[in-house]
Amino acid sequence: MALSLKNRTMRSLGIVAISAGCAFAANETLFSNWAFSVAPGNSKGTLLVFSRGELNSGVTLLNLTVTSSGQVHVDKTVQESLSDSMTAVHDGFYNDVYAEHRRIPVTKAGKLGTVFPMFGIDNSGNFMNPEGFIAAQNANGTLSTPLETPLELPSAANDLDSAMTYAVSGFAYDSTKSTLWIARGMLGLTGYDISRGALDPKEFHLIFNRNEKRLDTLKLNASKNLKKFTEIFDVAFDNESQTLWLATAKGLWKLDNSGKLASASKALDTMRVTGVWLGGSPPQIIAETSTQKKESISGSLWRKYADSSKDFAKVPFIGIDGKALKKDVYDNADYTVSDVAFVGKETFIAVRAVGSSESGFLKLDSLGVRAYENDDEESAWLYGFNMGVTDRDVVIWSMTSFPLTKDIEGLAIATYGNGISVSADTGKTWTSIQNRAKLSGDLGTIRMVPSVITAGSESLVSYKVSKDSKITIEVFSYDMKKVRKIVKSAPRFADASRSTNAKEDVWDGLDDRGNPCTMGVYYVRVKDNHGHVGWGKVMTLGGGR
Repeated sequence: MALSLKNRTMRSLGIVAISAGCAFAANETLFSNWAFSVAPGNSKGTLLVFSRGELNSGVTLLNLTVTSSGQVHVDKTVQESLSDSMTAVHDGFYNDVYAEHRRIPVTKAGKLGTVFPMFGIDNSGNFMNPEGFIAAQNANGTLSTPLETPLELPSAANDLDSAMTYAVSGFAYDSTKSTLWIARGMLGLTGYDISRGALDPKEFHLIFNRNEKRLDTLKLNASKNLKKFTEIFDVAFDNESQTLWLATAKGLWKLDNSGKLASASKALDTMRVTGVWLGGSPPQIIAETSTQKKESISGSLWRKYADSSKDFAKVPFIGIDGKALKKDVYDNADYTVSDVAFVGKETFIAVRAVGSSESGFLKLDSLGVRAYENDDEESAWLYGFNMGVTDRDVVIWSMTSFPLTKDIEGLAIATYGNGISVSADTGKTWTSIQNRAKLSGDLGTIRMVPSVITAGSESLVSYKVSKDSKITIEVFSYDMKKVRKIVKSAPRFADASRSTNAKEDVWDGLDDRGNPCTMGVYYVRVKDNHGHVGWGKVMTLGGGR
């Protein structure tokens, strides 16, 4: 069958549309509960969620409504999948120490739709090869098949030590010039001009000559030593001033509408600036600096009010006594920024700790990052499972603000294994949205989610009772020796979908003494006080606590 003109053009550009026939759970709420990125849709009350499943990755468009009590409900869900050879989540995302590689940039890019980075499979079989970007168009509650769009690779990149040195780490869209700006590390800055239409793009490449304070053109076949140029890690575009902000390995810079490049901060002039975000009311600029040292990551948060601040200042952390701390909590925790969300005067900064699963978000107001009082009556700053953001202790990967209704600016976070959480009241309460396995009543089905864990991580014991019950959950080794009692005669209520208490009914791979269980398959027995017994199965890979 002959290709249509549109398809022939797309093939000639290297753009690939993936058939919706690729396997995914068509009747589920999300493509997968392993959600890595969440972003606003093109209309009120919509969210785009990028998930990675067991076989491939996919995008979900959620249409949401809000009840009078503030509960968020899914009105409609649409899913589209990618090929099994491309994803937006590189395999180093879990343990990379570089801040610019520990987040998934996403932006709306005019006729291209919403764009995510794209990684292919390298020679070792890992998703570590930067290929371009994924474009997902959505409008009027519909989601088009994502387009896998490759970017040109200048020959100078062949001399670099690793492909990840030119991974896409930032997007910004100039709607006036119809140009998508792409930060590519040692490859500098790529412009993707769609002023002639999304199917007739023009690419151009610029590298940052820090010594001459200019952007030089990089031709595809040019012989250049890219190590002599300065890396560009992130970009942000100010539509009002028509200014492109550049976060680079040597300072924060601005490119104006006439093409003039200038330093944007004396305070950050020599620093490795890994991220820049614009937004809020009054308008502000958030910047992150991050440098790898021998045994830790040295990082800080910086802020400048666009209309009133002379320069950037380090963001202070305010204790429960209202006083600013002398120590830098952000640096001490080895945090890196995953996302920044602006809601009026409040700023929400999603962070992850290098070398651990600690994650959550910080609340920033006009004075600094505000603390709350934890159970030990001490100052704490990180909001996550402990503050009801999620109903399980999972890693928070991404965060966004979005117009939930005409009058409500919503917040949403993406989690590793627990879908997403959405708030309609600026983070005071949260609604979990995820795929829930269908369960038979009276403990007829016991599911362990996930079914493979390591010591210290968690697997949820998922079950349903048909009437209010008292539940006992125990874990047995392969030879049926009891290793752990999770709960005993704990009250659980009948529920139409799941009776599990997500905060208690979990196994962390440890025995009753708190020691990691050896690698192997374990059986989980769930009993109620009505004579019903159910069994589940989980595997632990062992490991240190």
